[in-house]
Amino acid sequence: MITLHEVYEQGSAAVKAAVEAFGGRHPLDGVGAGPDWGRAEKHFTDLIAAIMGTAAPPQTGFAAIVSRAENAAVDFLLAVNSRPDYRCPVCAKENRLLL
Repeated sequence: MITLHEVYEQGSAAVKAAVEAFGGRHPLDGVGAGPDWGRAEKHFTDLIAAIMGTAAPPQTGFAAIVSRAENAAVDFLLAVNSRPDYRCPVCAKENRLLL
């Protein structure tokens, strides 16, 4: 499965900005500490897995499912990057479970 780091390294300027913004939605504890990239990576992987779980299985096999889910996850990052108020859906789900 593709990682956020790989998406960043292989992506355009818009993709790089979207990855950085997603990382920024996962701050480390402490002022000015920067993103918690480990947590952001886990949530990106969880997002891909959630997309895979809802995808209709194609005739081409598991690799195609993973590739489609990875592309959809990157598309999600690009789509929400222009919204300053978006929340990571995995973080939002975790917060709902804590209530």
